[in-house]
Amino acid sequence: MRRQELAAGLAAVRERIAAACDEAGRAPDEITLVVVTKFFPASDVRLLADLGVTDVGENRHQEAEAKAEECADLGLRWHFIGGLQSNKAAAVAAYSSVVESVDRAKLVGPLARGAAVREQPLDVLLQVSLDPPGREGRAGVDPDALPALAERVAQEQDLRLRGLMAVAPLGEDPATAFARLAEVRAAFVAEHPAATWLSAGMSGDLEHAVRLGATHVRIGSAVLGSRPAGK
Repeated sequence: MRRQELAAGLAAVRERIAAACDEAGRAPDEITLVVVTKFFPASDVRLLADLGVTDVGENRHQEAEAKAEECADLGLRWHFIGGLQSNKAAAVAAYSSVVESVDRAKLVGPLARGAAVREQPLDVLLQVSLDPPGREGRAGVDPDALPALAERVAQEQDLRLRGLMAVAPLGEDPATAFARLAEVRAAFVAEHPAATWLSAGMSGDLEHAVRLGATHVRIGSAVLGSRPAGK
C-alpha cells in the first residue's frame, strides 16, 4: 500500500513538472526532482529508490546521517538542504553529495575538511535570501554578498560551486520572488559560468520555479504525504 501511495505522488509531481516545462518551452529532463524525506523512515527512501528516485533531500544532520548509512547500498545522491551549523558541517560533507544551504563563509572551511575524505568534490549551492532588506525571514545570504562567498568556496579544491538555492519568502507571490531570483542568478552565472544549478520550488510553488529557470525542485509532502503523527 505504501509503495502505491508513493508511486501515485511521484506520478502526480512528475506530471506537474512536465506541464510546467511544456509551458516554459523546456524539457522535463532539465529538472532534477529532489524528494525531501525528513521525518519519514528509511523504508520510504528504499521504496522511492525502487520507483526511480535518485536524489533525496534532508534537513537535519542526525536524521540524514542515519538514513544515508542505512541506505548506502542504493547509490543515492543525498542533498543537505537545512540550516547548517559550522560544528556539524564536516560531518555533513562526509555523506552528502550536495550541500544546498551554504549561506556564510564560516561554513566553508569545515565543509572542505569533511569533503577531503570523499572520492569526488562536494557539490555546493549558495543559499540566497529573497527577503526584502531589513525583514527577518528565510535563511540565506544577501545577494550583494554572493560574490565574496562564491570566491571563498572557489578557494577550496574539495568543494565545487554548482549554483544557487532559494526559498520563496512567506506571504509573497512566489512568481514575484522567483523573478527576482532569476535576475540574481543571471548576474551570478555571468561571473561563474559553470555554476548553472538553481534549486528552487517546493510542493506548493514548483511551477513558478520551473518557469523561471529552476534546475532542481525540492518536493516533500506532494510525494510523501503529510508528515507522520507526532512530527
